[in-house]
Amino acid sequence: MNELTFQKPTILVVDDVPDNLDLIGELLGDIYRVKVTNAGQKALDMLNKGTRPHLILLDVMMPDMDGYDVCRQLKAQPETQGIPIIFLTAKIGQADEQKGFELGAVDYITKPINPATLMARVKTHIDLYNKTLFLEELVTQRTQEISVIQDVTVHALASLAETRDNDTGNHIRRTQNYVKLLAQHLQCHPRYAHFLNQENVIETLYKSAPLHDIGKVGIPDAILLKPGNFEPDEFEIMKSHPQLGLNAILHAEKELGLEVPFLKCAKEIAYGHHEKWDGSGYPQGLAGDEIPISARLMALADVYDALISERVYKKGMPHEKAAEIIAKGKGTHFDPDMVDAFFALHEEFHAIARRFSDAQA
Repeated sequence: MNELTFQKPTILVVDDVPDNLDLIGELLGDIYRVKVTNAGQKALDMLNKGTRPHLILLDVMMPDMDGYDVCRQLKAQPETQGIPIIFLTAKIGQADEQKGFELGAVDYITKPINPATLMARVKTHIDLYNKTLFLEELVTQRTQEISVIQDVTVHALASLAETRDNDTGNHIRRTQNYVKLLAQHLQCHPRYAHFLNQENVIETLYKSAPLHDIGKVGIPDAILLKPGNFEPDEFEIMKSHPQLGLNAILHAEKELGLEVPFLKCAKEIAYGHHEKWDGSGYPQGLAGDEIPISARLMALADVYDALISERVYKKGMPHEKAAEIIAKGKGTHFDPDMVDAFFALHEEFHAIARRFSDAQA
């Protein structure tokens, strides 16, 4: 639980009348930590410097900056917008009350202050705030647990496919890091900004990339591990793994009964990472911008890693030779702008490859 819930709750009182500050301090001081200030700007300064009360008692009518303006500024800041505010006022009409609630106040207390009313309402809103903090922390904890479970499940499933034709499984670590590196570099590019700057998209790409070859689970070993070239019928079977991967993820979505952004990205990657920029890829023969951005990123990452990696049927090639092949694929196999990004980052690609080399597994 947040440390605030273990401490004596703090109340900030903002009122330009010294007698009101003294009275409220005397009434609440035995139960709460009471901080006082006589001006709206001073209250904002205190909060900007890190003061985080459980509740603010805020006078409406003050010189220079009234309580409404203070409330408006507090509710506009993410750090302070959740702090409950009770307005203090000598008189209140229906319009004033409505204005205060619209700004985000939780209650009103009229002056002259009735001690019993003040104590009861303060206690009620402190209790509500503490419960809100507890629930927020509980949600954060559960969300983190779900995220960990999701990550472990994804890597377990991806490893089922990767270990079929790769001795270590580091391929999934390398490719997800390549994808993240490319995506971060392209965030400001006008062709990709609309997608890559969406909330959590890059993290979603990173987490879903390991599922790109999940469909290989359905490919027979005799084909998947064949050391030579495929016969035409064998290649058709091999080409079915994007569809098998898509079907597996669609089945998972059906079981969940809802669409999950993470799985939407995983579907695009699994189904589209063998498409080519010139339309000669599979399974759909998509071309250019018809191919999802996520799949285009994965295509380059996957090919680069396949080129430098050793398999039972081939030796890995040096980074420089792999980079030459990526360059030759610009505008045919790969999105040209992504190839440019690769060459801006190629040394970092090489560093990732060394960091997660199969020899380190």
